[in-house]
Amino acid sequence: MNSNNSRPLRNIGVIAHVDAGKTTTSERILFYTGENHRIGDVNDGNTTMDFDPQERQRGITIHSAATTVHWRGTQINLIDTPGHIDFNLEVRRSLRVLDGAIVVFDGVAGVEPQTETNWRLADEYRVPRIAFVNKLDRVGADFQRVVASLQERLGARALPLQLPLGAEGEFRGVVDLIAMQALVWERDDASAPPRIEAIPAALLSAAEAARARIVEAAAEQDDALLAAWLSGAEPAPDALRAALRRGTIAGAFVPVLAGAAFRNRGVEPLLDAAVAYLPAPGEAPGAAPTDGPLSALAFKLSADDHGAMVFVRVYSGRLQRGDTVFNASTGKAERVSRLYEIHADRRVERDALVAGDIAGIVGLKEVLTGHTLADRKDAPLLESIAVPEAVIDVAIEPRRQADAAALAKGLGVLVREDPSLRLRQDADSGQTLLSGMGELQLEVAVETLRTRFGVEVQVGRPQVAYRETIAQSAEVHHLHRKQSGGPGQFAALTLRVAPRPRGAGLRFESQVVGGAIPREFIPAVEAGIRRAAQAGPFAGYPLVDFEAVLLDGSAHVKDSSALAFELAAAAALREAVLKAAPRVLEPVMAVEVITPAESLGDVIGDLLRRRGQVQGQDARGNAVVVTAHVPLAQMFGYIGQLRALSSGRAQFTMQLGHYAEAPARAALAA
Repeated sequence: MNSNNSRPLRNIGVIAHVDAGKTTTSERILFYTGENHRIGDVNDGNTTMDFDPQERQRGITIHSAATTVHWRGTQINLIDTPGHIDFNLEVRRSLRVLDGAIVVFDGVAGVEPQTETNWRLADEYRVPRIAFVNKLDRVGADFQRVVASLQERLGARALPLQLPLGAEGEFRGVVDLIAMQALVWERDDASAPPRIEAIPAALLSAAEAARARIVEAAAEQDDALLAAWLSGAEPAPDALRAALRRGTIAGAFVPVLAGAAFRNRGVEPLLDAAVAYLPAPGEAPGAAPTDGPLSALAFKLSADDHGAMVFVRVYSGRLQRGDTVFNASTGKAERVSRLYEIHADRRVERDALVAGDIAGIVGLKEVLTGHTLADRKDAPLLESIAVPEAVIDVAIEPRRQADAAALAKGLGVLVREDPSLRLRQDADSGQTLLSGMGELQLEVAVETLRTRFGVEVQVGRPQVAYRETIAQSAEVHHLHRKQSGGPGQFAALTLRVAPRPRGAGLRFESQVVGGAIPREFIPAVEAGIRRAAQAGPFAGYPLVDFEAVLLDGSAHVKDSSALAFELAAAAALREAVLKAAPRVLEPVMAVEVITPAESLGDVIGDLLRRRGQVQGQDARGNAVVVTAHVPLAQMFGYIGQLRALSSGRAQFTMQLGHYAEAPARAALAA
């Protein structure tokens, strides 16, 4: 156990599918912990955590927002994350630095696509979590169905610690299965604490059976508890909670709680559970020791009127205002001007940060998302943050030529803040292309250019972000020679290209031996290959999922240079790709449509006409959920057609499933 574990601190994220009640739950947490004296409402546009004007206007979370609260002697650093797939990077970088998570589920919809995506990310980062089944006051809400969907769709061992009292409009409280008592909220008034009652007779049998499952799960984590249980002894609540904490942190099961955050029911017990069962810094599986030299990860950048701020998680050591730190990712030293504890859009200045802290730093000039900060430049690098694929491009240019410089500056800030936005120049048209994960993300970026940077822009129609790849191996020998007076240019090399599995990216390897190519020119060869891969020779799209192996070559004692080898490598790659059966790849989206049963046939027929492949159907209340894989190119404008087919009653979500080879006809159209 690490020395910092005694510190009463929890770093917790709130994650969910859009509209599951994530921000509403976070706002109640702020109220109950005393951070706020009023409760913000998403519908009224006055929430604390969604403070960006676009968030309030659109009624969704766009940026992950951090705040610090205190609950019964424990500090909680809380991050409210977006639920829309277009802003998935915000969830990724939050989960990367959090120790635990509260996953909010809609009591009617259960496990939804983005919840599943976020759950898998939490698995990837080994983040222990508890589940909060929200909106149990809504028509069609079913606690047990949601618990079952956690087990079936997520593969989680869901362990309810509560049972709901009443259903739908009659939902009024929960049964606490640890203390075996009922908590009843008579009114929606957030200032009124729950009344403690005996468990209703009609629920007593179900409560006893559910508690037996809790005791059994807890006994698996504690030998003494197991022995007592086998001898027939009733475990004490504190012993039960300690064993449940061990199991939750180990990922053996996921505690499940019930509530209706909008009506202020179930939030206090949720806070109790977060403190009781989620880990302190250093306790999560695979966590690094919290003692030792400084080690911190930059996970988010933000620029505002006060200047650029870098959000960091400190894993070990201590950082003080005025310190010089090394960016171990680049080897450069930078000075810390100020340190801040973050309260949504407010800042409280700090003199120092210690292991476990999540805070903001002002003064760092060249730090990017995923960089490691340390006390020396050769310190070990922390695991970085994977950036999702961009699938949509738009051409963007200023309405007035006088705004060209301001546009360039604004775009530069946006892609620094959000690495899932990409910028590139179209090789044929020379246009600036902004790429992102979806139309909503690009809409938000364009609006940000207008409101933050005062730039009015013209935006082209969204286009699919196609890719190129190769289907077979090819080998070429290329000679680059240029002589036009003065020093010449000479570079000769033999290059082999070969396909890699989908999603594997670009891999470069040099097999040159004996100094045929001087060692100092090898990086230039790789640079030339990577530059040429930005616009493939077959259709002009980025070239992906291949390896380039430098086999041999030769150099001239006077005329060879890094530039000559970079140019030679770029030309050799283009030549090799055209001999290696180039292909166009298209993004294929994982689509989930929720439709009334009477519209099912029309919905499926329409998906098939869009080159979709239906993966399955599942009943959800009186609706049917259709899952399918559909090329993104066929999904523009889909919502209008779906509403027409279902009399406005169907809805859909989609996210990138994978890249697949585009049919020849589609590739030509691209």
